[in-house]
Amino acid sequence: MTDPDATGPLADREWRLVREESRPGPLNMALDEVAAETAAEGGPRTVRLYRWEPSCLSMGYTQDSDTVDWDHCADAGVTVTRRQTGGGGIYHDHAGDVSYSIAAPADELPGQLLDAYHLLCEPVLSAFRALGVDADYADAERPAIHRPACYLRGLHPAHDVCADGGTGRKLSGNAQYRREASVIQHGSITFESKPRDHLAVFRDHGVEESAFADRVAGIADLTDATRGAVVTAFEDALAAWADAEAGAWTDAELDRAEEIADGKYRSDDWVRERPGGR
Repeated sequence: MTDPDATGPLADREWRLVREESRPGPLNMALDEVAAETAAEGGPRTVRLYRWEPSCLSMGYTQDSDTVDWDHCADAGVTVTRRQTGGGGIYHDHAGDVSYSIAAPADELPGQLLDAYHLLCEPVLSAFRALGVDADYADAERPAIHRPACYLRGLHPAHDVCADGGTGRKLSGNAQYRREASVIQHGSITFESKPRDHLAVFRDHGVEESAFADRVAGIADLTDATRGAVVTAFEDALAAWADAEAGAWTDAELDRAEEIADGKYRSDDWVRERPGGR
């Protein structure tokens, strides 16, 4: 078990903590790329929390756009973008989701994907435990309920974070992708699961709300912590793990993020079609 106050093995490097900000989904995804570029170019590594405003469906990298209920998303004001990472789509509710990302140079992390993934999940598990939530990797494989939805895909002990020491419901979806010189890991932490809103963004899902609730738990189901307290716990855990100082984006980074968002994450060529390259 990870000590919530422990620093990680990369804490001797320069890190910054970007505290939770509310931004549209395409810009959140672009800022992940910018953080990776900054780290690869010798700038600070980044740990950050972020919120999706408005609520957003982030599709997996190879997800078929026909699995999305585009009409519902438009009517409900839900933005749709596509992540760099694989897996199923995640509905990031503005109030119900807490998201994080970690960006660092590739040569500072283990070369094996799963080893790097587990290393970067250390502060995530620490934050859950600081909140009194006994979170750990799934204790056993469980079958998929609806593969286009990240939280309803099959669970695997290697990477799915669940309640009750791994025997309970899924709490968090985490994924990682590598570029030549950098690694980005990002994840969604469920504060409130909101089964109806989550399922509604998927076309022809055929899943009962009760089945979603049986598979997915929110922190609010397990503790009395407010969303603000949850954000603080994750910020503190990330900052402690990286020994990070509070920081902010530069104007140049924000301009670069807008450029990336326009060329990719807001573009129908990226969102509606299966991308050909990252």
